[in-house]
Amino acid sequence: MYEAFFGLNRRPFSLTPDPDFLYLSKQHAVTLAMLEYGLGSQAGFTLITGEIGSGKTTLIRHILKHIGGDVTVGVITNTHRNFGNLLTWILSAFGLERKHTDKVEMYQQLIDFVATEFLQGRRVVLIVDEAQNMDVETLEELRLLSNMNIGDELLLQLVIVGQPELQQTLMRPELAQFAQRISVEHHITALDLAQTRSYIDHRIRTAGGHEGLFDLYASAVVYYFSRGVPRAINNICDMALVYGFAEEAKPITCEIVMEVIKSKRLIRQQAGRSERDSSDERLRQMVLEIKGIDMAEAD
Repeated sequence: MYEAFFGLNRRPFSLTPDPDFLYLSKQHAVTLAMLEYGLGSQAGFTLITGEIGSGKTTLIRHILKHIGGDVTVGVITNTHRNFGNLLTWILSAFGLERKHTDKVEMYQQLIDFVATEFLQGRRVVLIVDEAQNMDVETLEELRLLSNMNIGDELLLQLVIVGQPELQQTLMRPELAQFAQRISVEHHITALDLAQTRSYIDHRIRTAGGHEGLFDLYASAVVYYFSRGVPRAINNICDMALVYGFAEEAKPITCEIVMEVIKSKRLIRQQAGRSERDSSDERLRQMVLEIKGIDMAEAD
């Protein structure tokens, strides 16, 4: 819709995780290093957590895109409270046709598959995304899978990804053995103001555009209301480009971003629930003094 007007070859702020747009902030670079270390060191469990929209799935897709041919990966993404039989989902993740309905026989089918991969020189990794939706019983069943080994060789590595409440679940006494098996653990934090501006410019460049399409104060307003969460940034920026296109405005200004914010009640509500600190107040005052816009009025 707006790509040609802004000199872009594709939408830079799609809400769908896309590894081509991966922005390696300090915290995302550390997370990627942790993932690579966990896979390379044959860690039994690697745990990655972060808020909704923090970039967890994008990092996983980046890993999948660049993983070596000596690794067989299965991915489970659609976990939910009524998840059902874990082994059924695992077999499906590895593209295996379920030969049995009995749990013991299904488990043996998985062991046979993993052992065959090992003998052929391939490591097997199971990635479970959105794992915060799993109940205690399912997580404990997942832990038992880490017992697969031949001598000192680990046959199945697990990468567990989820929202912060997953950490709370894993602190429960009945999951103590699970927590003790976690070799690599990292939590992704939100972007700061400078990183948010760099993130916006990075995605514009990746889409064929030029830095500065969002001016300094527009980026500040985006940060204030997104709290530095990548998905929220994308949501605001995509709509800001729509508004800019409709108004034939270049660059995107803080006034345009504020129009978007005023039209998005959910973003305002989420921003309003976030705790504000002194740096937020200084940012609000700066925009108010220089641009005459009080962001708190839309909070």
